[in-house]
Amino acid sequence: MQGSLGEKIGAGAFSEVYAWAPGQVIKLFKPGVSRWMPRHELRMLRAVRAAGVPVPEVFGELTLDGRFGIVLERLDGPTLWHLSRTGAVTFEQAGAIVAALAMSLHKTSAPPEVLSVREHMERELRYDDGKIPKRIAADILALIDRLPPGEGLCHCDLSPGNLIMTAEGPKLVDWTFAMRAPAALELGFLHVILSELAPEIVDNPERPRATNAAAQSEYARLAGMSLAELTAAREPYLPIVRTFVVLGNVAPSLRERLVQRIEAGLRAAG
Repeated sequence: MQGSLGEKIGAGAFSEVYAWAPGQVIKLFKPGVSRWMPRHELRMLRAVRAAGVPVPEVFGELTLDGRFGIVLERLDGPTLWHLSRTGAVTFEQAGAIVAALAMSLHKTSAPPEVLSVREHMERELRYDDGKIPKRIAADILALIDRLPPGEGLCHCDLSPGNLIMTAEGPKLVDWTFAMRAPAALELGFLHVILSELAPEIVDNPERPRATNAAAQSEYARLAGMSLAELTAAREPYLPIVRTFVVLGNVAPSLRERLVQRIEAGLRAAG
């Protein structure tokens, strides 16, 4: 595939994005990342784009210096995170954009390629190296089995940094953790990411918390329910979300605290 590695555009926990060819970027996964992850994201991107979800076009895949790469359409525009950080949009506006996009996703039937919550969790636990105690793993799977499965499409990382604000509207990147699940799981991920993880690494911890509060409130309004009802529906899914975070090694320094919260959540869920 024609192209050459250009400037670095962005980076995440598992990958880096570089300019590649005119109108294209390459998402290169970091050394040591399981080949399953990028291939899974490739399948998710193709499946959700075919379903009409606003995501970048996939042009192909390749291996560069031993690293798996996905060649994607280059999206022109700032991230929603950048716009909220600079004050170009308010926390309320950022939350409303996230909520509206989440609602649109959840009304989309998940393509067959998208794994269910249990399938995703089983796979993560299969390759766990001791980050989650076995007794907790068994309780988490039992909790998943007790909760309504849900058939909607969930991105499971709807942080403002994954929303590119293009001239055609917001587009979503980073589909590694997409699942077939109820909306409550998505809202649980949003809560944990913005209220527990992001405040540990940003310059102003109140910014992600305020964005989360606005997004949850607006989603409740769009769904025709009270914020208290939404919070109650979301609560049982929080131990599941935190387990995914620990298994993904997204925030190693918070592992012990997250495991404690998982245990407390499991007790509360009965």
